Amino acid sequence: MVDDLDILKSTTLADLETLGDEASWEALRVRTLGKSGWLTQQLKALGPLAPDERRQRGAALNQVRDVLNVAFVQRKKAIESDLLAAQLEAERVDVTMPVARREDGLLHPIHQTIDEMIDIFGGMGFGVAEGPDIESQWHNFSALNTPEHHPARTEHDTFYLPRPRADAPEPVLRTQTSGVQIRTLLSNAPPIRVIAPGRTYRADHDATHSPMFHQCEGILIDRDITLAHLKFCLIAFLRAFFDKPDLPVRFRASYFPFTEPSMEVDIGWSRKTGNIGGGEDWLEVLGAGMVQPRVLANCGVDPEVWQGFAFGMGVERLTMLKYGIPDLRSFYESDLRWLRHYGFSAFETRVPGKGV
Repeated sequence: MVDDLDILKSTTLADLETLGDEASWEALRVRTLGKSGWLTQQLKALGPLAPDERRQRGAALNQVRDVLNVAFVQRKKAIESDLLAAQLEAERVDVTMPVARREDGLLHPIHQTIDEMIDIFGGMGFGVAEGPDIESQWHNFSALNTPEHHPARTEHDTFYLPRPRADAPEPVLRTQTSGVQIRTLLSNAPPIRVIAPGRTYRADHDATHSPMFHQCEGILIDRDITLAHLKFCLIAFLRAFFDKPDLPVRFRASYFPFTEPSMEVDIGWSRKTGNIGGGEDWLEVLGAGMVQPRVLANCGVDPEVWQGFAFGMGVERLTMLKYGIPDLRSFYESDLRWLRHYGFSAFETRVPGKGV
């Protein structure tokens, strides 16, 4: 009977040497030393034997078990060592080889322009304010002195959303970031000096209009503010943004419900070449004006004490003019080739269109 144990031991040791992974090792261990393994079954079979035979057989089984336990432990260490060596070999890196170039991500031109605007106006003391994309009609229209019969409030121009309650007015996707100005006036005491860049929404879509686009609006409220302050602020911004210290800037009378007087702002431009600052033509770039006293009163600000000006501009429009982008729709087509051409590195200064 001892011979059969020698055969089982030698067979198990031979099988153990052929194993190359922990799963196979564990399967053999369970098959040999587990609760239902052959060695355990042999130990359970000692009961019916005569005392002398049981003692001899038990001693032989314990000796085999000790040998196999040691063999299993040693083989597991060898397997783990082999697997680690294989992993290290597979992950080995030759530090003398050139590093594979990984292309960096680029800033979208819209983000670049907004960052430039924040930087320029920040130098004039303007902070940055934000607000929700879904606005109440009061914040988006009524507080801004825009009556209910105004064309901007019609459904062909404004996106209206379902009413939160049957008796509540329909909220809107904000058509301008002017609502951020209203919220700023309501939550802060003058003096106030902020810009509000962000997404806006209107029902329009062609080469120069998008149903979602970006605006940057600004407002300054203080004592004794005049039209001269507005003109200085916008001329300084436009000349800094287009990097043209002598850029011609023209102010034309216009009308907006929330400013009085209101004006359109033009810059010198060549219709033939498209060059900014050259030629005898003019190009409209933004709207502005002195804040209408009713707007201040709607927000609890005394217009007899405080005055100010406001302005608003399309971020995409200024981006297209500065960087020569011909079609507004390309901003939102997610074309990586376009972004590689017009995008900006976050780590270095470069001119778009000159490659990464």
